[in-house]
Amino acid sequence: MAEQLRLMAVHAHPDDESSKGAATTAKYVAEGVDVLVVTCTGGERGSVLNPKLDRPDVWANIADIRRAEMDAARAILGIEQAWLGFVDSGLPEGDPLPPLPEGCFALQDVAVAAGPLVRLMREFRPHVVTTYDEEGGYPHPDHIMCHKVSVAAFEAAGDAERYPELGEPWQPLKLYYDIGFSKGKILALHEAILATGIESPYAEWLTRWEDRPDKGPRITTRVECAEYFPVRDDALRAHATQVDPDGFWFQVPMELQQQAWPTEDFQLVRSMVDSPLPESDLFAGVRETAHAR
Repeated sequence: MAEQLRLMAVHAHPDDESSKGAATTAKYVAEGVDVLVVTCTGGERGSVLNPKLDRPDVWANIADIRRAEMDAARAILGIEQAWLGFVDSGLPEGDPLPPLPEGCFALQDVAVAAGPLVRLMREFRPHVVTTYDEEGGYPHPDHIMCHKVSVAAFEAAGDAERYPELGEPWQPLKLYYDIGFSKGKILALHEAILATGIESPYAEWLTRWEDRPDKGPRITTRVECAEYFPVRDDALRAHATQVDPDGFWFQVPMELQQQAWPTEDFQLVRSMVDSPLPESDLFAGVRETAHAR
């Protein structure tokens, strides 16, 4: 009998699990995979991006509110979730940028900060781990630190000589970076919207993209999950302080999204199994070997 498949998705803040790869995790949950989302920080320094909730009482209780929002999103996605317990670094603004707050996640020693994640990997024993690329998906200090900690933990979890006090070694079989947006995806959505006669919210984004590198060529794995886009959006709306339900993310009609770009995309960066590229399944090569673990 094959071993239960397990997926761990490591994110920086509550809401990231719903805006990055959420339809993929919902798909695997529906297929019977155990999914654990690891949230590195509590999002204590996040902005309130929903104008309807930009109130003093919300700001005064933002940490508790964001935990409650995570509880709601977790239930919608059907996932397990664990907090690493680090403090949000905030997104510094200005020129020059101000220093990061003392004690925040991004200022931790990577080897020390990876310890709690190594412990979780050894306890949960994921076959597949997803996280952000070296730029954090976008250059938020917590996202970049999330990348560093995830890679360090992936490489250490199976080594009995490293963190010996944190449980029996377990080596995940594959590590992926979430490629949330590529130029091809944005262009496909943009053109599909224009074809319906609707004004595209991506026009300005594409103009800015001329000076940015395209991560499309890095994509190795496209997971068909359009059926779960509504679940993704419901989970994202559960993070009510972080998204405006009348805003940018929800302007594109659902059926159009599902038709124009029905996948979520990833880059395979580490693999202990044979899995020819391109892939359509994060567990490609794992399903055939999990029964032997």
